[in-house]
Formats: sequence, C-alpha cells, structure tokens
Amino acid sequence: QVQLKESGGGLVQPGGSLRLSCVASGNFFNIRTMAWYRQAPGKQRELVAIMTDDNANYGDSVKGRFTISRDTAKNTAYLQMNSLNPEDTAVYLCNAWANTAYNSGYSHYWGQGTQVTVSP
Repeated sequence: QVQLKESGGGLVQPGGSLRLSCVASGNFFNIRTMAWYRQAPGKQRELVAIMTDDNANYGDSVKGRFTISRDTAKNTAYLQMNSLNPEDTAVYLCNAWANTAYNSGYSHYWGQGTQVTVSP
C-alpha cells in the first residue's frame, strides 16, 4: 500500500543538472530505505543511490556527481544530478523499503519512473 511517484525528469544538455523527486504516499508505517535506480535500453537496472537514515551510498558511475537526500516530513526523496553526460540517459526509478504496520515485514515498492535524457 505504498505508492511512489517520481518527477523532475526531462531533457538536459551535457554538463547540466537535474533534480528528481520521489513522493511516497499510502498506508506505510516506516520507510527504512529509499533508493534511486536507473535503467537504459539494453542495459540492466542499476543502483544509482541509496539512503538509510543519514547513510548514503552511490553507484560508481555517479559517485561525486549525484547526491541523494530525504525529507521525512514530506515523505520525499531527492536525487540531485550534476555534470550529466549522455551515459546518464535512462529511466530513473524510485524504490522504497517499507512496512505498513509496526513490526510487520518490509517490502520493496517501486515508482513508475521518470525519463532523463542527456543530449546536445
């Protein structure tokens, strides 16, 4: 019963920046982890960034360029993407590791994705 909705994707020139947002809604009790994945045509889905509490980890290809953050009050995760290059072109998906009741088990929830295209 956790719903995720991404926004902020679009077309950007190489070297530019975008900021993605992921808003969580529904009957969740706790979102332990939020993450961003991406998937480009012909490629496997890869982890971009993941955050649990204040601990963030990044995929090697984006480390130093992307920053994940969370606003708990707004139930929102962000992905600030700087120094974009064409290899960053992909559908970016938000993922949450969440439960819906106290002491209940956790499950993965996915958003629909937002397209990011980096092109001259």
